[in-house]
Amino acid sequence: MQQIFNFVIRNKTLLLFLLLFGIALSLTIQSHSYHKSQFINSANSLTGGVYGTVNSIGQYFDLKEQNLILVEENVILREQLLNSSGRNQSIAIDSSFNDERFEIISAEVYKNSYNSPNNYLTINRGKRDSIQQDFGVITSKGIVGIIDNTSNKFSTILSILSKKSRINAKLKSSNQNGSLTWNTTSPYFAQLEDVSKFAKVKIGDTIVTGGQSAIFPKGIGIGKIESFTTDSTGDTYTIEVRLFNNMTTLQHVYIIINNDSEELKTLENLNDE
Repeated sequence: MQQIFNFVIRNKTLLLFLLLFGIALSLTIQSHSYHKSQFINSANSLTGGVYGTVNSIGQYFDLKEQNLILVEENVILREQLLNSSGRNQSIAIDSSFNDERFEIISAEVYKNSYNSPNNYLTINRGKRDSIQQDFGVITSKGIVGIIDNTSNKFSTILSILSKKSRINAKLKSSNQNGSLTWNTTSPYFAQLEDVSKFAKVKIGDTIVTGGQSAIFPKGIGIGKIESFTTDSTGDTYTIEVRLFNNMTTLQHVYIIINNDSEELKTLENLNDE
């Protein structure tokens, strides 16, 4: 308390000036409408700027939660999209049909390799989340790979950037099928092989999943045609595909659960016997 008194005594002239200046300024603002409006505008601008800065800081620290909300919303929308595109006309006739063929589970990427001949991703979903081997994995842009192994809490994904990967794909414009592979050259490109020489191939056309397996529904994006060459036999094309996904920066993925996969595998096994 003594220090406060000492401070006031030492600076009494300055404090008196500031007090009188404040009173004069207040009287001036109150007595003139122009000055009053300018003061209010300046105050609003100042407080608005402060609130804007505080809000921006709050939004920054809230980004993780907001991202999780968006991911969950994407799960719902992607399930609806896959199930609506997978239904045929006979289903539309039967209004009592309520089965959903596909389910989507979101996951966070913990580890991602893209420089090896056979690359893998590790995600934070496993057997306790009903994840099984051979489930397809995608992002909002396109395919990522196939579930390879699972533990209770985690799973590894065989990336499409792998010499072991071979996925049925097709030209969206003509439905000509081929096999998507990777020649280990670049993480931004994959190769579509065994495309018939009768296919109408054009640079810039879209490549999508062919849907000839229980792993990926048909029509999921893969990439666009960058270039193409005729194989040595002259019967097929090899197409260079620029991937929609940047496989080096993946953070969130979606796992596709095909509820009909077991029935399809059983039927295929019977045909192979």
